[in-house]
Amino acid sequence: MLERALKGSPRYYAWIGFLMVIIAIGGAVWINQLMVGLKITGMSRDVSWGFYISQFTYLVGLAASGVMIVLPYYFHKYKPNKHMVIFGEFMAIAACIMCLLFIVVDIGQPQRMLNVILHPTPNSILFWDMIVLNGYLFLNLLCGWVCLEADRMRLPHPKWVKPFIIISIVWAFSIHTVTAFLYQGLPGRHYWLTAILAARFLASAFCSGPAILLLVMKATEKFTSFQMPKKAISTLTKIITYAMVVNMFFFMLEIFTAYYSNLPGHTHSITYLFAGEHGHHELVPYMWTFIICAVASLALLIPPKLRNNMKLLPWALGLLILATWLDKGLGLLIGGFNPTPFGTITPYWPTGKELIISAMIYAIGALVVTVLFKIATSVKEDLGQSQALPCGCSSEDECECAPAEEAA
Repeated sequence: MLERALKGSPRYYAWIGFLMVIIAIGGAVWINQLMVGLKITGMSRDVSWGFYISQFTYLVGLAASGVMIVLPYYFHKYKPNKHMVIFGEFMAIAACIMCLLFIVVDIGQPQRMLNVILHPTPNSILFWDMIVLNGYLFLNLLCGWVCLEADRMRLPHPKWVKPFIIISIVWAFSIHTVTAFLYQGLPGRHYWLTAILAARFLASAFCSGPAILLLVMKATEKFTSFQMPKKAISTLTKIITYAMVVNMFFFMLEIFTAYYSNLPGHTHSITYLFAGEHGHHELVPYMWTFIICAVASLALLIPPKLRNNMKLLPWALGLLILATWLDKGLGLLIGGFNPTPFGTITPYWPTGKELIISAMIYAIGALVVTVLFKIATSVKEDLGQSQALPCGCSSEDECECAPAEEAA
C-alpha cells in the first residue's frame, strides 16, 4: 500500500517538498547541537528540562487521544466511528514518533538511549515511559496497518487483531499516566507535586488531541473526497467539550488548594505564572491568554447551536488547542522549575535553534500523518467509503436512520 503515497496532485508534492525543506534545515541545526552541545538551548542548571520536554508532554496527550475514537467503536459498537478509527490510529503513530524524537534531541547524545535497554532499571519511571511509548507505537502500527490491509482486500478484520486493539485502548491511558508520574513524583517541584496531575493530563489530552485530529480531518476533507460522518463529528465534539470542562475544573481545584491552604510552595509557581515574581513577568501574558482562549472555546462549544455550527467549530477547536498548549506545553514545565528550591527565579525561553529543531520534529510528524492519511483515504475511495450519507452515518450497511424514517 505504500505506493499509494507516491501518487498525488502537484499541491500534494509541494506540501511534501515544503516539509522536507523544514526537516533539512532542522537537521542541520541538530547536527550543530550534536557538535556544540545543549548550550545552544535556553536550558540551564536550574531549568534542566525545556521546550523539547514540554512538547513531548503535549504530544503524548495527542497520541493517547486516538482512544476517543477507537473506544466508542470497539467497546460500544458506535458504527459512525468505523471509518474514522484508522485515522485516530495513524495520528497516534505520528504523535508517538514525535514524542520519541523529542526525547532523542533532549538527551543530547542519542547513543545514551541504549542505556535504558542495555541497563534496564525497572525502579525508574523513565524506563516504564520508554516501554509504554514504544509499546503503544507498535500496537497502533500493527492494528492500523492490518485492519487497513484487510479493508483494501475487502476482507473482514482478522479475529486475532481484536485483542491487540483492546490492549491498545487500555494502553492509551497508561502512556499519559506514566508521563504524569515523571512529574508528580518529584518532591522538590511543588507545582507538579499533586495527585491529580495524571487526571489533568488525561483530561487535557482527551480534549486537545481529538481537537487536533478533527482539524486535520477537516483539512483532509478539503483535499480529498473523504467526508467525516456527521454523527461521528457531533459525538467527538461533545467528548471534546466535556473533557475541556473537566480539564478546567481540575485546574481550578489546583488554584483553590494552593491559595486556600496558602502553602508557599504551591502558591509561588502559580503567582509567578499569572502575576510574576521578583520582577519577572515573562509568562504572564501567555498564561492569561490561556485563560481567555479556554473560556472562549468553552463559550463556543457548550451551546449545542454553536458547537454544531461547522463554520464556528474550527475556531473553537483552534482556541482550545492554543489554550491547552499554553497551559501544558509551556506553562506547566517552566512553572514547575520556577521559583527554584532557593526561592529564586531562573528565566527560561527557547532559543531560535531550539525552535528550529522542534519545527523539524513537527515537520516529520506532519510528513508521517500526510503519508498515512494519503494511503488511508485512497483505500477508502477505492472501497466507496469516502462519502458520508446525508443522515450522518458512515455507510448504508451501518445506517440506523432509515428504519426510523420509514416507521415515522
